[in-house]
Amino acid sequence: MDRNVPVMLTGATGYLASWILHDLLELGLTVHATVRDPDSAKAAALRDMATGKPGELRLFAADLADAESFDAPMQGCAVVIHTASPYRLTVDDPESDLIRPAIEGTRHVLAAANRNADIRKIVLTSSCAAIFGDVADCAQAPGGILTEEIWNNSSGITHNPYAYSKTLAEKAAWDMHDAQDRWSLAVINPAVILGPAVGTPPKAESFDIIRGFGNGTLRTGVPQFEVGMVDVRDVAMAHILAGFGPATGRHILSEKTLSFLDIAETLRPRFGKDFPLPRRELPKWLLWLVGPLVDKRFTRRFVARNLGHRWQADNRKSREGLGLTYRGVEPGIVEMFAQMVKAGQFGKAGN
Repeated sequence: MDRNVPVMLTGATGYLASWILHDLLELGLTVHATVRDPDSAKAAALRDMATGKPGELRLFAADLADAESFDAPMQGCAVVIHTASPYRLTVDDPESDLIRPAIEGTRHVLAAANRNADIRKIVLTSSCAAIFGDVADCAQAPGGILTEEIWNNSSGITHNPYAYSKTLAEKAAWDMHDAQDRWSLAVINPAVILGPAVGTPPKAESFDIIRGFGNGTLRTGVPQFEVGMVDVRDVAMAHILAGFGPATGRHILSEKTLSFLDIAETLRPRFGKDFPLPRRELPKWLLWLVGPLVDKRFTRRFVARNLGHRWQADNRKSREGLGLTYRGVEPGIVEMFAQMVKAGQFGKAGN
């Protein structure tokens, strides 16, 4: 690893990206980090985090919609880590809120790489959502196990639009990669990312999942839903290993398959006396019947294709190809919940 060559990181204020930035700075690297507004409170928090670390942080203003805004931060870099992409499961207009910014943002960053002769490696944050759309898709995989060879073909603009956006954005990246021969591409496809934030718990989908366990929303029970989960710090390290190692191609990141009830049981020993953690799974038929009336994400198609199905994935390529050693996701879930308690994100315990 050449510590004299800067690394470019997009979307640096994000939940995952802030851990990547943290680790790059700890390794003594100079990071050209892009943010929407270098004068924002989020950018100030990054500067505070960087203070005293052996690496150097240089902030640049950039926007996914601006085709030329990534040229300046990319100057002098050999590695680009592109994490910036919308991550919202509930949107008013999937085309403008998710799909277009994900695809255009990826194209704009990679087009800037094509204009910069120094770039040799691009690491793209994709998702397991680009591999499967519904948990029921696992049953169609060989042996019922998801691998990097599989692509999501069950999502669309009206069903799982976030997964659809990740699929299209990653395909756009591979198209641009295949049209040139100078830089190589490594893609990170994490399952559900959990674990503590670098600083104050952000407004992020991962924290919204855990919030329901502490604020009473799920006290009566949780859906029969299981999926792969991974600690955010493992995902951050995977990006760095991919950026400075020989690995190319896609990499599933999933430490363990857990259900929502497993999350509750993970939290119960430390927090069960003070918070209304759920103790049972709700019947699938009940959520099929009333889910759409309570939460527009719980369409009957979503309930039918995601609840009560097995989720399995092969993480061998992340371990053998990247050299990643997983830390285990359960301790990170406990740390995450404790961080949210300290930040007062659940109100009074039990309410």
